[in-house]
Amino acid sequence: MKNNNDLAKTIGENIKVARKLKGLTQKQIAQTFFMTQQQYSRFENGKFELNYKQLYDICKLLDTCPNELFDFDR
Repeated sequence: MKNNNDLAKTIGENIKVARKLKGLTQKQIAQTFFMTQQQYSRFENGKFELNYKQLYDICKLLDTCPNELFDFDR
């Protein structure tokens, strides 16, 4: 079982992959969420955790699902 830091890093890495697959920059996503690129980069680096609303919104924006972000293989 992963601890919170490991989980935040895993989710951040998976968000980064999904973002790049969509051809989006950190700055473009940050603007969508009304934050700076630096603030958004903390999610991808696992420094800050997403809340439920942010997780939902990022999944919609990147056409992915929480299972993919969390690395669930079920």
